Amino acid sequence: MFARILRSRLKIDRMGQAARTFEEDVIPLCRKQTGFNGGYFLIDPKTGESIAITFWESREAILATEQSRFFQAQVAKFIPFYAQSPIRDVYEVTLKEGAGPPKD
Repeated sequence: MFARILRSRLKIDRMGQAARTFEEDVIPLCRKQTGFNGGYFLIDPKTGESIAITFWESREAILATEQSRFFQAQVAKFIPFYAQSPIRDVYEVTLKEGAGPPKD
């Protein structure tokens, strides 16, 4: 499994909108992409720093979403929320433990 990480700094007053966009728009569309295995959206409410993580079956699945411009279209949805341009990285997931974060 591989993870695409998108680190950015959000405008403090737009963090909630960014999180809703990720949950209500981006993730449902990602579910329709071949090889998608879930995602997380992390925010530091004090600094506006955010990390969007999506998990994919393979590096090829990640690259396919970039070659089709799907990834770029999703990133563009966040342009109104960014205080600083995002940085993209890809990592191989070498360990996955547990079922995810605790539910409220």
